[in-house]
Amino acid sequence: MLSPKVLPILLLIVSNAFMTVAWYGHLKFENKPLYMVILVSWMIALAEYCFAVPANRIGHGIYNAAELKTMQEVITLVVFSIFSVVYLGEQLTINHLVGFAFICLGAFFVFKGPFG
Repeated sequence: MLSPKVLPILLLIVSNAFMTVAWYGHLKFENKPLYMVILVSWMIALAEYCFAVPANRIGHGIYNAAELKTMQEVITLVVFSIFSVVYLGEQLTINHLVGFAFICLGAFFVFKGPFG
């Protein structure tokens, strides 16, 4: 059995994998009609909700809402970075990495910041 602290994180990772595909997967299918990619993306997003909602429901007993949202954003950056390099064939630049590092620094302050 998974720790209640770990389960929401794993569910958020799966959730973000689905959402990244829903939001950006269609970019390789520019020749498909917009209505079709919207419909397919919407169906993928439904699967995302099936993981995100339990992640937040379970996680809220352990983490506060700000911490859950922060985890989700950092997980999104990691999943998106992998997706954009592996699937879309795009490169991450130093500017991307510096920007992502600042977001992660913000996450540090949400969880362990010196002001509270």
